[in-house]
Amino acid sequence: MPKTVIIPPGTGKPLAPYVPGTLADGILYVSGTLPFDKDNNVVHVGDAGAQARHVLETIKGVVEAAGGTMDDVTFNHIFVRDWSDYGAINAVYAEYFPGDKPARYCIQCGLVKPDALVEIATVAHVGKAG
Repeated sequence: MPKTVIIPPGTGKPLAPYVPGTLADGILYVSGTLPFDKDNNVVHVGDAGAQARHVLETIKGVVEAAGGTMDDVTFNHIFVRDWSDYGAINAVYAEYFPGDKPARYCIQCGLVKPDALVEIATVAHVGKAG
């Protein structure tokens, strides 16, 4: 099965060997997305809600570059540095998924940069490829 690498315009260079998204057979896999600017600096330090918004906007860009919308998202993997940020992250998350919610899980863990408070990886079904 062929796969298509999805790299939205203006995407910075990843910290590790990965791409923002991979589309295969109509399923889009969006890599774990952190609140980074184009130079891999953490944005909105100390503000979990603003970081969540930045992450979800970045994910939205990958989904749209693959031909989909946020309504096509079926699953999110959410990683938080501290449970005290859970409410702020959920408030922003609900704005991006106002109707039927995707399935998801959320775990607390250390993230690649200490100032990052949230990371989200996504699966979306954007239709049959090719």
